[in-house]
Amino acid sequence: MQTIHPKTLQDLEFHVVLEQLSDRCNTELGKVAALQLEPLTQRETLLEQLGQTSEYLASFSNDNRIPNHGFDAIGKEIKLLQIENTVLGISGFRRIAHLCSTISLHKKFFKKFKEYYPLLFSSVEKIQENTAIPAEIGDIIDKFGEVRDTASVDLKRIRMDINTVRGKINQSFGAALSRYQSADFLDDIKESIVENRRVLAVKAMHRRKVKGTVMGNSKTGSIVYIVPEATLQYSTELSNLEYEEKEEIRRILLELTNSIRPEAPLLETYQYFLTYIDVTAAKAKYASEMNALLPKINTERNLYLREAFHPLLFLTNKVKGERTWPQTIELQQNNRIIVISGPNAGGKSITLKTIGLLQVMLQSGFLIPVHERSSVCLFDKILTDIGDNQSIENHLSTYSYRLKNMNQFLKRCNSNTLFLIDEFGTGSDPELGGALAEAFLEVFYEREAFGVITTHYANLKLLANELPHMTNANMEFDNRTLEPTFKLVLGEAGSSFTFEVAQKNGIPYSLINRAKKKIDRGKVRFDATISKLQKERSKMEKTESRLQDEEAKAKEEAQRLETLNAKIKSKLENYQELYDHNQRMIHLGNKVNDIAERYFHDKKKRPLISELLRIVETENSKRRKSSAKEAKAKKAVKKQTANELEQKIVKVREEKKIKKKKAIQQEKAKPRPVFKIGDRVRMHDGKAVGSIDILEKGKAIVNYGLFTTNVSVDLLELVEAKK
Repeated sequence: MQTIHPKTLQDLEFHVVLEQLSDRCNTELGKVAALQLEPLTQRETLLEQLGQTSEYLASFSNDNRIPNHGFDAIGKEIKLLQIENTVLGISGFRRIAHLCSTISLHKKFFKKFKEYYPLLFSSVEKIQENTAIPAEIGDIIDKFGEVRDTASVDLKRIRMDINTVRGKINQSFGAALSRYQSADFLDDIKESIVENRRVLAVKAMHRRKVKGTVMGNSKTGSIVYIVPEATLQYSTELSNLEYEEKEEIRRILLELTNSIRPEAPLLETYQYFLTYIDVTAAKAKYASEMNALLPKINTERNLYLREAFHPLLFLTNKVKGERTWPQTIELQQNNRIIVISGPNAGGKSITLKTIGLLQVMLQSGFLIPVHERSSVCLFDKILTDIGDNQSIENHLSTYSYRLKNMNQFLKRCNSNTLFLIDEFGTGSDPELGGALAEAFLEVFYEREAFGVITTHYANLKLLANELPHMTNANMEFDNRTLEPTFKLVLGEAGSSFTFEVAQKNGIPYSLINRAKKKIDRGKVRFDATISKLQKERSKMEKTESRLQDEEAKAKEEAQRLETLNAKIKSKLENYQELYDHNQRMIHLGNKVNDIAERYFHDKKKRPLISELLRIVETENSKRRKSSAKEAKAKKAVKKQTANELEQKIVKVREEKKIKKKKAIQQEKAKPRPVFKIGDRVRMHDGKAVGSIDILEKGKAIVNYGLFTTNVSVDLLELVEAKK
């Protein structure tokens, strides 16, 4: 891929994106690096950066958050390390130690979670870790930024001597204070501080009676500040020792600087990596704010942006609480160029800028706000002509500038180019300018370039309708309210709604009629036809929407009737069974009644019993047959139920095994706690909590109160550490 021209980046307001990205960086170097981002020329590098940004974005929604990458710049320190016999300051050493520790932390983290962040792991794995530098600095400089007493034997001796001399100073000053106080030579305040030294506040009348050096007097002259003679001797000795301390510290820091000096290139690599991570994290934050993602990147010539948002417009409207309208557009080999027409303020330019800015952002390593099923390809060149580019410095009119721009397009346009032109052909006589624009468009078409243009020219709409790999499109307009819907519709040219919009804005109808008479009637009819087609399409869309709603309601009603029919059918079957049963019972009762009446008349028991037995046997024979069938049916149902239950049990067991396996893996992934005597623990599979009495060779004796047990520490989990 080739570098995209700066004019394209300016037309698409890419610099605003970089400024917003810079605001989301944590470090000063990251902010500077973000402002210097450009579209990448190497496909492999681009795919790697996109993948790393996507991984960083994923870290926001899981428990494995990437460690803080903040650091202070060490550019000055690196420059000093490249000069012999220079000495770094203590603050510089602390920044270097923090930088090395941050790198070690990131290497450890990405190694542990390399399955989650494979691309970020591969980038940090190449960097050599250096734990010696922070350890060496830590041996010399403490956490408060002071050189340790143990940094050298001489420094320790000097500081011991300093403490001794300071004790003598305090002792001698205290003795002088007591002596002169008892002699009533001192003022009520007794002592003061002058030039960081303790001085006696001597009454002016007794100044000659006090031996020492005068350091000044009060504003009124009533008090003279004097350092006692004995204290002055020790102060001189202290000054000499402090100078020795300063020189020894410089020697120690020089020695430390010389030991770190060979590692200057490595430190520069550390700083570059953390700056890159800062920019990557800022890209992830930016993507999170506008719901961006990494679409599929194809190697075919296919650009499919589904539900794509203009990033700057989306974020602005998000702050205002307003809605942003997405666009869906597709460019492919069989549909290389799209000609968008329609009224002004309908969203044509925003659609154009959305396509261009998203493509530039993607080729600069940004995730873009599109639907996850979007698919994009990469272009070597992106050429734009958007907005009024009148050049005052070069004394060029808008049209002259555009012609000069078109000349550059003709020189650079090829099959791997995406061109975006707003208001194509405007700025000159409509017929002559339209003819020239048509000729340009035919050249772009012959070179198989991909592109999107916006226009009001009818001849360009006709050309798009005639050529097989070029398509008309329009920004939908509500023909009733004459308000834009910001929806791109492919396949049809759009009317400019010139006279309709004029009428809506209060222009007198008589004036509009006069204007219509002044232009070619064919143009009016052509525009009116397009307008009529758009109105018809709008009606058809509304009719289609209404029919879809009615179809959905009809399906819902049919489903409800079907359910109701099933219920009624079930009830009818139950009623039929009940009716048949009752009829059989009535028939059986009639038979028994006839036998009873016969017995009532003849009093013969034998025929009565014989007839009753025959009826009972007949009924039992029916019952047995019915029971056999039912038993068979019940057996089949039981068998089916048992099979289903067994399948469910097997499924549940498998799920439990998988859960247990995951739990074991997670447990292994967790860092093992270091147990101490007195810690409260419990078994992994138990509930009872006890305390550790003895630890020895990976075994622990746990006291549960009523009893103790000897278990392996691997089977224990920490409940509460000993305080």
